[in-house]
Amino acid sequence: MSRRDARENAFLLLYQMEFRKNDPSEQREVFLSEFPMSGEDLTYFDDLILSVSAEEKELDECYSPLLKGWKLDRLPKVDVILLRIATYEILKRSDVPVSVSISEAVILAKKYSSEESKSYINAVLGKLEPGVKK
Repeated sequence: MSRRDARENAFLLLYQMEFRKNDPSEQREVFLSEFPMSGEDLTYFDDLILSVSAEEKELDECYSPLLKGWKLDRLPKVDVILLRIATYEILKRSDVPVSVSISEAVILAKKYSSEESKSYINAVLGKLEPGVKK
């Protein structure tokens, strides 16, 4: 497995958690029984799941002012989750280059969302100022 796969799996679980409001740790266990991970991949997956879930509102506030012609509540949930993950990586993960975060979000948008989505996800994330990574 790779970090790319761990990121995609985190996206899939975060998307599921957006609709299923039952116990997140139970959802994680069921997910991992279907898509097993270990080592650094599992560590990265868990960091994305826990951090993005805990910081949803803060992450949304970082990128939502950059949504020209769009409103956060009108975006497809797929795109919101992708924007949250990439925003988290850009602002908080110094070990992930900004270009990689953007590229990975666009790749996942191509796979799971619309042609239009990949373009505005790329544009929004390209305008996001990394500032000081925490």
